[in-house]
Amino acid sequence: MTRPTVGILGGGQLARMLALAGAPLGLRFLVMDTASDACASQFAPLRVGDYRDEAVLAEFAAKIDVATFDFENVPAESAEWLSARVPVFPNPRALAVAQDRLAEKTLFRELDIPVPAFATVDTREELDRALASVGVPCILKTRRLGYDGKGQFRIRSAGDAEAAWQALGPQAAGVGLIVEAFVPFERELSVVAVRGRDGEFRTWPLTANWHVDGVLSASLAPARVDAELAATAVAHARRLAERLDYVGVFALELFCRGGELLANEMAPRVHNSGHWTIEGAETSQFQNHLRAVLGLPLGSTAMRGHACMLNWIGQMPDPAAVLGQAGGHWHDYGKEPRAGRKVGHATLRADTPGALAEALERVGRALDRDAQVAPPVAALRD
Repeated sequence: MTRPTVGILGGGQLARMLALAGAPLGLRFLVMDTASDACASQFAPLRVGDYRDEAVLAEFAAKIDVATFDFENVPAESAEWLSARVPVFPNPRALAVAQDRLAEKTLFRELDIPVPAFATVDTREELDRALASVGVPCILKTRRLGYDGKGQFRIRSAGDAEAAWQALGPQAAGVGLIVEAFVPFERELSVVAVRGRDGEFRTWPLTANWHVDGVLSASLAPARVDAELAATAVAHARRLAERLDYVGVFALELFCRGGELLANEMAPRVHNSGHWTIEGAETSQFQNHLRAVLGLPLGSTAMRGHACMLNWIGQMPDPAAVLGQAGGHWHDYGKEPRAGRKVGHATLRADTPGALAEALERVGRALDRDAQVAPPVAALRD
């Protein structure tokens, strides 16, 4: 039997976890990244080069059977170029839509997926008109290349307009800007879903998320929501996947406000809020992504009890506190410590909400992370 080689554009921790998930399936991998120290290279061969370099892309394509990517800022035109030579999943159109907040929000509206009010901004005068239309408070964002809170400026009053323009206006010519209404949400939720080549669609249980400075801090699954709300979230994700003819794993991030769901954004890849699936589900998001892009049967997305993922930002804490828990699992991405950088995560799994809450509290005390564990603990005991 010939073992297929999966090519991954992007060599970060998501590519690393894809390679680890593919090992039991006997898969081979080739990673392409612009950085020679990409952490996925610890587990898969690495080709260093610019994503727009057709000579490098041609060499990459010649050595793989299928291509995917681990972050959404891979140039869509590079994915399109590759798709003429090897199968690329998700398809370049899905990648292009997710790269542009305007295209993304417009698609959500076409699919009757509610979104916060928004307006495009290309000039200082358009910013004033957008504030009058959308209202304040609101958030000015780059249409492209923003993630983990980057490329954003929160506008609390009309008097902040000039400061917002000075911060992001110079980027308007290159990537465009968009103003989005601020949503006073009660909760942030995500649907992590997978769709196969044959159209089979599955989702993991709805996940509750908490962010600090725009970066995911903790994810809890299953989120405590009523069945109707969960069904609505899944229906939104299904319509999105079918419209885009999507293949692979993606996440739909949602705000919950007064029992209503508002779409924030789509991530066309395996997602940080789905990391808990490695130990907390029958099949992880990483293995199901590989199954999908290779045309293999999808695995069960059923949960194993209750799970909470804690993100480690900047530097890794002492693993002993997590590994000392019966359901504690540790993931070090092999990255050099750096302020604001995702360097690892931990997942705690338990059979009951109470047991998981107690384990989280023990970890919080031991690592001086009480503030990080407090929101999921409160949700578990609500």
